[in-house]
Amino acid sequence: MTRRMTAVFFGGVVPASPDEERLAEDIGEALARAGFTLLHGGYNGLMEAVARGAAAEGGPAVAVTLADKHAEWGAFNPYVTAEVHLPDLGTRLNHYLDTADLVVAMGGGVGTLHELTAALYYAGTVRPVPVWITGPTALGLLAFLKREKWLFETPTRPLGFLSPIASATAFAAQLHDLIVRKGAGT
Repeated sequence: MTRRMTAVFFGGVVPASPDEERLAEDIGEALARAGFTLLHGGYNGLMEAVARGAAAEGGPAVAVTLADKHAEWGAFNPYVTAEVHLPDLGTRLNHYLDTADLVVAMGGGVGTLHELTAALYYAGTVRPVPVWITGPTALGLLAFLKREKWLFETPTRPLGFLSPIASATAFAAQLHDLIVRKGAGT
């Protein structure tokens, strides 16, 4: 039996716009159609939108949260199909990144920024898992990080794992290409 591929989604609780919320839902639909298990924070906003999209296509949406914060942060969104409660942020990030076949990041607050920078560091130094940045808010952050030299490519730190994705259509096309490459063993 082959393992389902896992997509980790990082996105905030307050969508920057209805268009970004719709993009997250489209991403969830595309991931589920492609057979991915979705891992996300489990709460509202963009996380709920991506899970709603996955649910519309029958895909699983796993909430990964901190055990001691879950009661404080509230109930999971109604599309969560499984839960993982972990003891601390480091364990949570490692759970996400060690199991990821793909990381998708959109806009959010400082928590999303923390998750995204951890994914960038992980993909650049530990294992080159694909990190896809999408939505105007996150693409603006990516442009800033590159322009201000917080993120740059060197011979020892290539950025081939990183892809800006401009639209739901581009996301679906790139997802198809990723699946074809994984199927071919590359």
